[in-house]
Amino acid sequence: MTNKPSIFSFFSGAGLLDLGFENAGFNIVFVNEYHLPFLECYKYSREKLGTTPPEYGYHQGDIAELTEVAWIRRLYDQLSECKKNSQYTGFIGGPPCPDFSVGGKNRGRNGDNGKLSGTYVDLICQLKPDFFLFENVKGLWNTKKHRAFYDELKQKIQSNDYITQEKLINALEFGVPQDRQRILLIGFSRTLLQNLGYNYEQSSDEFMPWEKYAQFSINEIFSYPWPTLAPFKENSSIPCPIGIPENLTVEYWFKKNGVYNHPNSGQFFRPRSGLKRFQTIDEGDDSKKSFKRIHRWRYSPTAAYGNNEVHIHPYKARRISVAEALAIQSMPKEFVLPEDISLTNAFKTVGNGVPYLAAKAIAKSIMDFLEVCS
Repeated sequence: MTNKPSIFSFFSGAGLLDLGFENAGFNIVFVNEYHLPFLECYKYSREKLGTTPPEYGYHQGDIAELTEVAWIRRLYDQLSECKKNSQYTGFIGGPPCPDFSVGGKNRGRNGDNGKLSGTYVDLICQLKPDFFLFENVKGLWNTKKHRAFYDELKQKIQSNDYITQEKLINALEFGVPQDRQRILLIGFSRTLLQNLGYNYEQSSDEFMPWEKYAQFSINEIFSYPWPTLAPFKENSSIPCPIGIPENLTVEYWFKKNGVYNHPNSGQFFRPRSGLKRFQTIDEGDDSKKSFKRIHRWRYSPTAAYGNNEVHIHPYKARRISVAEALAIQSMPKEFVLPEDISLTNAFKTVGNGVPYLAAKAIAKSIMDFLEVCS
């Protein structure tokens, strides 16, 4: 018997969110991912980390398959078994978000990816884990076109006896060197809370200990005298400016993770043409939609990598490497991806993931809440 809460992971990608939960004391028992190269990344990274494979295995396929009768029965049996062998059961997942992203397809609930949010909610309502996490882009929450759909999902969950709380977070708050906003919807079974003696009727609007694991406030971060632009000079050296938190900078994380000696250090897009453009963009010029060059002594823009459009290295005439992208996602330096994965798949799975330090902080907040209630 284990006291670790059991987690069923959906839309798992390479497992960035899952690693945060694992290292916060949760046990990943089931993994679902549609795209095979991402699932192979998950397996490979866990093998290198020496992590035990999930008890109920990996499911490579569309989450819609899991709503079919045979799968519902299987998952129900697995959840029932988990409840006998561990304290709590939870679902975690961030459905693909291009249909809700301002810079994405923007097709909303009717898009192929948008529909997956509804399927995930259906699965939660059918199987009723003790708690769940739903993570997505802020466009689902603050864009009028998509907010109605989000509210419908939330109301459906609440009508299935979940007490919910939502929070718009920025990864910067948790020490991630990346300006990345996401909406979190977390829910706990009303039955679970009643059994734990938690009086949710008298609770404050925010019952989760969100601030406990935040290292900075957003207002504090944006008030620092961050450097703006500097002429690009290959392999140049610039000292860290005074008065900024160095651990929120790209260069700090490049050094921390040893990105030039990392197993994924040689994986980056090599331009067949246009090298001159890489040499003319100022360090820190991320003002355009493409060809954004990050500044070594600033945090990075959101790591949203698609169509081979990856941020440009601060002081090298190339795009950043997979190792550098992992550092920007605040991943431990021991976390590696297969060296034979395509660059497109590597950058996509890294960019799709929840930054590790943010994931770990979210997981610790949930763990703390469960422990306080119990």
